[in-house]
Amino acid sequence: MAASRNSPVPAGERIEDVDVSAEMQGSFLEYAYSVIYSRALPDARDGLKPVQRRILFQMADMGLRPDRGHVKSARVVGEVMGKLHPHGDSAIYDALVRLAQDFALRVPLVDGHGNFGSLDDGPAAARYTEARLAPSALALTENLDEDVVDFVPNYDGQFQQPDVLPAAFPNLLVNGTTGIAVGMATNMAPHNLIEVVSAAVHLLDNPDATLEELMEFVPGPDLPGGGVIVGLDGVKDAYATGRGTFRTRAKVSVESLGPRRTGLVVTELPYMVGPERVIEKIKDAVGAKKLTGIADVVDLTDRNHGLRLVIGIKTGFDPQAVLEQLYRLTPLEDSFGINNVALVDGQPQTLGLKDLLRVYLDHRIQVITRRSRFRLARRRERLHLVEGLLIAIVDIDEVIQVIRTSDDGEQARSRLMDVFDLSQPQAEYILELRLRRLTKFSRIELENERDALNAEIAALEELLASETLLRGQVARELEAAAEAYGTPRRTLLLNGGPVAARSRSAKPADLQIADAPCRVFLSATGRMVRAELSDDLLGGGGVVPPTRRSKHDAVRAAVDATTRGDVGAITTSGRLIRFSPVDLPSVPANSVQLAAGARADQYLALGAGEHVVTIVPLTEGPPIALGTAQGIVKRVSAAELPAGKHDVEIISLKPGDRVVGAGPAPDDAELLFVTSDAQLLRFDASAVRPQGRAAGGMAGIRVADGERVIFFSPLSARDDAVVVTVAGSTDSLLGADAGSGKVSALSEFPAKGRATGGVRAQRFLKGENTLSLAWVGTDPRAVGPDGAVRSLPDAGAKRDASGVALDAVIGAVGSPIG
Repeated sequence: MAASRNSPVPAGERIEDVDVSAEMQGSFLEYAYSVIYSRALPDARDGLKPVQRRILFQMADMGLRPDRGHVKSARVVGEVMGKLHPHGDSAIYDALVRLAQDFALRVPLVDGHGNFGSLDDGPAAARYTEARLAPSALALTENLDEDVVDFVPNYDGQFQQPDVLPAAFPNLLVNGTTGIAVGMATNMAPHNLIEVVSAAVHLLDNPDATLEELMEFVPGPDLPGGGVIVGLDGVKDAYATGRGTFRTRAKVSVESLGPRRTGLVVTELPYMVGPERVIEKIKDAVGAKKLTGIADVVDLTDRNHGLRLVIGIKTGFDPQAVLEQLYRLTPLEDSFGINNVALVDGQPQTLGLKDLLRVYLDHRIQVITRRSRFRLARRRERLHLVEGLLIAIVDIDEVIQVIRTSDDGEQARSRLMDVFDLSQPQAEYILELRLRRLTKFSRIELENERDALNAEIAALEELLASETLLRGQVARELEAAAEAYGTPRRTLLLNGGPVAARSRSAKPADLQIADAPCRVFLSATGRMVRAELSDDLLGGGGVVPPTRRSKHDAVRAAVDATTRGDVGAITTSGRLIRFSPVDLPSVPANSVQLAAGARADQYLALGAGEHVVTIVPLTEGPPIALGTAQGIVKRVSAAELPAGKHDVEIISLKPGDRVVGAGPAPDDAELLFVTSDAQLLRFDASAVRPQGRAAGGMAGIRVADGERVIFFSPLSARDDAVVVTVAGSTDSLLGADAGSGKVSALSEFPAKGRATGGVRAQRFLKGENTLSLAWVGTDPRAVGPDGAVRSLPDAGAKRDASGVALDAVIGAVGSPIG
């Protein structure tokens, strides 16, 4: 029985009165502090929560490198729990699993072997799976043995663990994170490593860079499963303030499933949405009669072909209208709320894009500085020993005599220091010297090592003395990480205006964007963008040329249309695909930036190796001319293009042939071919009679054996047109040799008849044997393979002259935007 309040206290015991509210407040604050700082929030420097950091560090300490075998996940969990993490094994294994899931992380950090779960199912138990570090994890843990970060004691003080990892790439932005703390939470979207590194390098070079400049490199998140991000206003808000919301959509195409049967094929889903969840929601909506027009849903996902969810459409239903219902009623459209909360100097902060990059770059500069100081100290120590050893080898007989006549090691060390003016470390090193190091060759080796050490020390001292060199080293290592671990963008970004309402009871609405005049641009690098045209701009051409050039600003084709109208895309396989520009990224007419465009092959879901060669209007107009790689030419009338078909064949190609160029060609236009052996042919378009869609065309230019047509285009304005050609060698690696180029007036080239061989367009220099690029038009604009601006030689070269060496590789040539 408990003692009463007034009963005497037993000897050796002490009872204190404690205020319950104060005790609860203090205990809760300690608990909240522990959750915020030790469990739920990532560090802004390496982007890792403590449990993730401990897993990667312990796996590195265990030697679980990518070139070694996997080990049981239970063993990793046990090592982490026993040495570093004072919590349960389930929390450690859950974190380990997430680090290995390629659908959760943009760049996975753990290489998992076994069932690590899916979007719809959990992983197998830790005793059944195996793990090792992924190559990208080595970039986060490298140089830990070079004093690059501080180490702190583990929970019981027996072991040391890093306070933060060196992190050779911005892991927090690249892989994102999610976590719920006490009174706060974090939810960060994954991004593309190559884009994030480009923005970081730009911020290194331009510390005062604006958010708009950084968004030219990082236009939006890049989700591991791909999908489509609709509307970028929320993304920009998140990049500016650290908070924002955007909507993601599945990547869906309308395909024929059989005779008179159409379906919706889903190949990419919103972030962290699984196909089983989508199927369940579709069945619930169909059962509740909220969704009509669905015949069946089949999941054909497999390891070889990836995600493939086929939604059959009943006869008589519009697939696009059904798709709008699916977006409203199912997870085919989902939202993602960005809340960039991370620890900065131990304090939780909400960070925008520039702040996240700056915190990371400050960390990397500190890491490089500490690593350089460590290496400098070690090289100075080694140089000191090598210099002492060289002194000993020069007078080795006397050194041996001093050692032999000494009573003990302490006397030998003292006498060596006195006789040869050596330091204590040098004397100790000489005493430990092996006799086989006394050869003449060893002396040469030591002298070479001394010279190399002096050079390394000078380089490290120069690096540490210059802020510019330090930043340059950080940039080089970032670019190396991007090259090693970066992959192309997976998520398509569409700035397509308002998103459909999410009301479950509302009827499917029409597209919210007004059917207004617009101009659709196709860049020479294959990007498409839509520019809105106001009434006051229509009379003056509709588009104001940009004041300065930026990436991808070279136009292959431009078509006037309306946002809900139809535009035709002609592909290399001879198909004409109708599409509406309504979902293309929209840019102001007075500041068109083609870099903001969507990749045409992704937007139109083209087949492997198929590309868009041009876009054409689908209104009544002149015939469309096409030229192929084998020298075939064809003109097809616009009346031959059926209005109700989404995808039609407009030329019958021979095996191995492909379309290289196309465009509207009235009778008074000229058709131009350029071949890989530098032959240019121009002739009147009237020489080619229009044919039906099924026709295969006629001979356009005579092509030599082993050669091909590299350029074809109709041309109406011929007075100031120029011919741009770039020569190179077939033996050179693609993109490795810039080659030579020239710009000549088209008037230098005489017209000839159809089906002839043309005239020479460029004389090859020694080592050159092919034209890699050709273009004919007015006011050329050149860009590199990455879309960057390139310069061209001055115009005025003779028709058959040789080219001049180019400064950089030219990937494409087009017209200006205006």
